[in-house]
Amino acid sequence: MSEPTFTKRVFSGIQPSGGLTLGNYLGAVKRFVEMQAEDYETIYCMVDLHAITVPQEPKKLAHNTRELCAFFIASGIDPEKSILFNQSQVPEHTQLGWIFNCVARMGWMNRMTQFKDKAGKNRENASVGLFSYPALMAADILLYHATHVPVGDDQKQHLELTRDVAAKFNHDFGVEFFPITEPVIQGPATRVMSFRDGSKKMSKSDPSDMSRINMTDDADMIAQKIRKARTDPDALPSEQKGLEGRAEAANLVNIYAALSDQSVDQVLSDVGGKQFSEFKPMLADLAVEKLAPIADEMSRLMQDTHEIDAILARGAERARGVAAPILKRTYEIVGMVGA
Repeated sequence: MSEPTFTKRVFSGIQPSGGLTLGNYLGAVKRFVEMQAEDYETIYCMVDLHAITVPQEPKKLAHNTRELCAFFIASGIDPEKSILFNQSQVPEHTQLGWIFNCVARMGWMNRMTQFKDKAGKNRENASVGLFSYPALMAADILLYHATHVPVGDDQKQHLELTRDVAAKFNHDFGVEFFPITEPVIQGPATRVMSFRDGSKKMSKSDPSDMSRINMTDDADMIAQKIRKARTDPDALPSEQKGLEGRAEAANLVNIYAALSDQSVDQVLSDVGGKQFSEFKPMLADLAVEKLAPIADEMSRLMQDTHEIDAILARGAERARGVAAPILKRTYEIVGMVGA
């Protein structure tokens, strides 16, 4: 049997862990929407199986999964153009995940910095799933023969492991079956920082709600948080080099650039010399224009979760249509009888 010719296909997923922020939008979902309009097949997933690598309250997990789906749709993901589903409805993910647990090496897993960060000092009490989930992440991607994955800086290491798994599988079985997936990392605000401290990533876990824009914030709250964001007393520079050593200033300029679909240099050519007393209202107006409609649509969708559940079920059916033949062929390659 001849091996596949790889279609240009994007896969990416987000954990339904609640507390969606501007960082999730600019660092991931805005790019997902853009790639949907480009020359790719696009598959986007709520990775609820990854979420349970740490303890979850079941009702909250279900709510967060639906809210994340609402966020995808409200941001511009079209469930008719893209395949949109939650991971646990497609059992092929875990089936391929086990194959990849047997391909990946312990040494690879031991190098994963996210496990060290999340497990902390009490790593002996961490779940096996938390340790081995990069193999499941590789399965998420390679189950669809995804050729491209939009990732943030914190996921680059896991994508490298995905590439290692694909290369080792292909080498071990003498095939060219799995693609060596390429990362897509671009845009001026792939890493959005806190409004309180420009050296820290914007996070739902920050005790100060003023440190972040939540994707459920209304227009007044969005504007208030931007007005109160920490800055410095100097005027904005006219070129990017002038932002060096000015973390809070750079963060706000990056956000403006990302929301306005401009480069940082384009923004600074327009606002160079302005004080933050002038720039913040410009950013607030832009953020309200772009983000408030997303919050409104999320709220509408969450009022009827039956619609969301139906979208996820249809998406899972479409996802299985792609995944099942790839898993079947994987089993045949490995030597599973009856595959």
